[in-house]
Amino acid sequence: MKVRAIVLTLIIALLASFGVFAQEEGDTIADIVVASATDDTPEFTILLAAVQAADPSVLEALSNPDADLTVFAPTDAAFAEMPGFVLDYLLANPALLTDMLLYHVVEGSVMSTDVLGLEDGAMIPTLQGSELTLNLDLDNMSVKLDNAQVVLDMIDIEASNGVIHVIDSVLVPPVELPEVDPLAVTDNIVVAGSSTVFPVTSRMADLFNQDGFAGTITVDSVGTGAGFERFCVNAETDISNASRPIKQEEIDACAQNGRTAFPLYVAIDALAVVVDQSNDFAYDLTLEQLAAIYSGEVTAWNEINPEWPAETIRVSSPGSDSGTYDYFVEEVLDGDEALIQSVPGIQFSENDNVLVNNVVGDPYAIAYFGFAYYQENQGSLRVLNIEGIEPNEETGSTFTYPLSRPLFIYSAPEIIREKPQVGAFLVYYLQNVESQLGGGEGEIGYIPTNAFDARRDALYLLAALGE
Repeated sequence: MKVRAIVLTLIIALLASFGVFAQEEGDTIADIVVASATDDTPEFTILLAAVQAADPSVLEALSNPDADLTVFAPTDAAFAEMPGFVLDYLLANPALLTDMLLYHVVEGSVMSTDVLGLEDGAMIPTLQGSELTLNLDLDNMSVKLDNAQVVLDMIDIEASNGVIHVIDSVLVPPVELPEVDPLAVTDNIVVAGSSTVFPVTSRMADLFNQDGFAGTITVDSVGTGAGFERFCVNAETDISNASRPIKQEEIDACAQNGRTAFPLYVAIDALAVVVDQSNDFAYDLTLEQLAAIYSGEVTAWNEINPEWPAETIRVSSPGSDSGTYDYFVEEVLDGDEALIQSVPGIQFSENDNVLVNNVVGDPYAIAYFGFAYYQENQGSLRVLNIEGIEPNEETGSTFTYPLSRPLFIYSAPEIIREKPQVGAFLVYYLQNVESQLGGGEGEIGYIPTNAFDARRDALYLLAALGE
């Protein structure tokens, strides 16, 4: 506790040295937000438009000189992270917009010293009725409300009726999606993409069928890149599984076909680097050692550690159409694709089961793929620690495991409105996917996203449904 108090004192002293947003004496919170339309930073023009489009009670509260409020205010850049159709939907739905805005407002003037004095995980009641979760990391000077980072050089913007704290993303309160009865849904749904996400979407499709879906749903495992080609370039699929975010050229290709691609963040993968169970020497690799293997810098195990066998490392990797390949090249090889392509004897495949078979029974082989495929084959394979950290639900969900990554599915509001069965399946997917994830028997070996990401997904899908 003494160490915490010292750190807290230092942080508060540092924060006190930051400049604050300029305002006139007597300005209310509403006055400051209005004035920001003509100032450089922070820019609250979209927040102002949202307040004006919401129920008049929101503006009245922020303008009331007798109020005592704290507003966690997203900037224009924070709102810009939302797909445009989501923002349009919010501005056209005052009740939902009001609910969201009030989720950003707390009773009383909560200064930075008050926030930093709270415990990590503290719950802060909002005017909306739900509570914000405080995530406080004093070591890294990080203050978060739900998933939104408090911008530390724009804190304690004092008004006559309270205080504003600038945040870098929009807070989303609990959002309710419509009920779906699979028995009432028919026609076809076409999905393709990532082999990593394939087990999740395939499971959801099976459950949708079991619960009465009367149409046809196909899920093809072709790799993230090939999936986006089918979704964006050829416009022949309704949903694209992806183990990486969509690229700008893919977004542009979608737009040319009248598709506004948007993501739903459905799970977290702790990417597994595996060897055969008979490998009795390698248990831990650093990222540098992993890069040496997958760049061809080393070709034998004893070149990593002289106590290991002088045997050739037989290297396998997902192919270049795979989002897992893209992610690995970026995170481990600093984006230099030429390195992995030049590894002597490397075997590539978009099929993760082929990669599994390349390792099983060979003590000198190595491969990497989604953790779910390791879970399915852990009787034959052994997963390596990376940088001394074991991949599991805890290290994956906190992203302390170095190769943790989000998994997505993509669709477009234009598809959903043309094919209501796609929207129904996506609602069903979001409402049931968490129960299918985990490390238990019968569960898919990925990690559920947190509640804040799930709320954002629900808002995006609600906007895409247009209901």
